[in-house]
Amino acid sequence: MASMDSIFGIAGSALAAQLVRLNTTASNLANSANSATSEDEAYRAKRVVFRTLINDEMIGNSKRFAGSINVQNITQDPTPPPKSYDPGNPSADAEGYVYQSNVNEVSEMVEMTAAARAYRNNIEVINTAKQMMMRTLEVMKS
Repeated sequence: MASMDSIFGIAGSALAAQLVRLNTTASNLANSANSATSEDEAYRAKRVVFRTLINDEMIGNSKRFAGSINVQNITQDPTPPPKSYDPGNPSADAEGYVYQSNVNEVSEMVEMTAAARAYRNNIEVINTAKQMMMRTLEVMKS
């Protein structure tokens, strides 16, 4: 039964990690049209950094199995935000420049699609493991 626990644990950790990735991508898309007065104030896209556990670990109150995925942190995309000359914009700085977010909407949609596929794949892993468990129980009853 320990191997089934690890299958569900690993797939569950991947589901949680992909959910963070989906939420981060959604936040990036929601802020893609924001503008700011300075480069420092401009919204910068967030990126999720994953870590694969090499050994079993206790994280918080739960045991995580080797092979599990853990969200290590969320970083900012270092790409400089684009600026445009728009002196009539209320967000323009003293020189007339407006700083946009550095979010690339096409890249974010690709990221969201990849995260959604990974999420679905892990749902399939859980469903397959559950079906195998049920079949094993049926064979043991016979």
